[in-house]
Amino acid sequence: MTPPALPHPLPRRSPRFGRGLAAAVLALVVLGAALVLGRHSGSIPARPNAALPIKPTPGIRLLDPKHSRIDAAHIDARARALVGRPDMAGLAVAVVENGQLAFAKGYGETQAGKGEPVTAQTLFRWASVSKGVAATMTALLASQGKLSLDDPVARWSSIRLPAGGERVATLTDALSHRLGIVRNAYDDRLEGNEDPRQIRSELGKLEALCRLGTCFAYENVAFDLVHEAVEKATGQSYDAAAHRLLFGPLGMTSAGTTREELVAASSWARPHKGRTTLPVEEAYYRIPAAAGMNSSIVDLAIWMRAQMGGAPAVLSPALLLTLHRPRVSTPPHGRADRLAPHDVSYGLGFRQIDYAGHHLIGHRGAVRGYRSVLLFDPAEQVGVVMLWNSEASRPVGLSLEILDGYYRHPFHDWLQLDKP
Repeated sequence: MTPPALPHPLPRRSPRFGRGLAAAVLALVVLGAALVLGRHSGSIPARPNAALPIKPTPGIRLLDPKHSRIDAAHIDARARALVGRPDMAGLAVAVVENGQLAFAKGYGETQAGKGEPVTAQTLFRWASVSKGVAATMTALLASQGKLSLDDPVARWSSIRLPAGGERVATLTDALSHRLGIVRNAYDDRLEGNEDPRQIRSELGKLEALCRLGTCFAYENVAFDLVHEAVEKATGQSYDAAAHRLLFGPLGMTSAGTTREELVAASSWARPHKGRTTLPVEEAYYRIPAAAGMNSSIVDLAIWMRAQMGGAPAVLSPALLLTLHRPRVSTPPHGRADRLAPHDVSYGLGFRQIDYAGHHLIGHRGAVRGYRSVLLFDPAEQVGVVMLWNSEASRPVGLSLEILDGYYRHPFHDWLQLDKP
């Protein structure tokens, strides 16, 4: 992992990341214009993409470039160079400024060597950035009286914890990774295609890592207990509930939580390791609350805007405060945490971090063949989302370069493209 990587607790295949809340909320606006995409690069020939506009959506509108503080030319040049590396295939980047879409573009290929360009409408997997959707849906159901964040997890899930902890641990504890068991518990069994509900029922055999609710240990299989809670509280499948409660109201037309929704898309990014195409594995789709989301970069930008306070009719300021309020400090994990050694924490499905005097919220994600980043400053109303179909960690640095440019910081080479 390279120095620009933002803090995350995961050693391998699962997603990660994330303070503050905007002082004001923005009204929902209707997109009335189309963004003309530029040209793609990488191993395919550069070509114009004027025929690929962003689809009209009630979720977001376009920012007049004259009012933008980001350096679009810098983003474009760095992204083009990035997808030319041998460990990359495709990449999509979007920036939201002042509640509007300031940049959205695809680079490289959906499948290495096949020549189909990534566009702003290409679908990727979110990996653990999906956790924010699960937390938001659970908090929304709590606001509707369908469940309580203080409910013991045993009320809603088959999970068992050491010493009967399932009767004490709450949904809040689950959403903030405070279940008192070793991090990434039994991810290997999930990847071995065991039933996640059966795995959760056996977590009680583990030794307790700490007293419930007192320490942070990142989870996937255990976190997904909220998938069970959502289905019981709504009487719908997790995917159907997500469409009804979130994706539909927000105008996220490409979003979904199943493998079928990904591979049925007219443009979808195949997973890669280097330039080798990998199969789309089912394992993490079986824990949709932890890592099941797919969408285009535009829909991920719409999602980020809503988390920044831009869709108050769907996600109220009070609900966002519930999600983003720090609940537990997270331990340092490698060189990345040196970015914010004094204040790194986790709320409900989102990480909080201090970066160069700014309070940021976000998450990172990783499943086999895909990576993702969501990172925003709610006070400044600016944020970056990125999706790519390879296992390279270097692209994370571009999110910091974009924010540095917005903050008018001196240039720092977070990407280090000249390094092997």
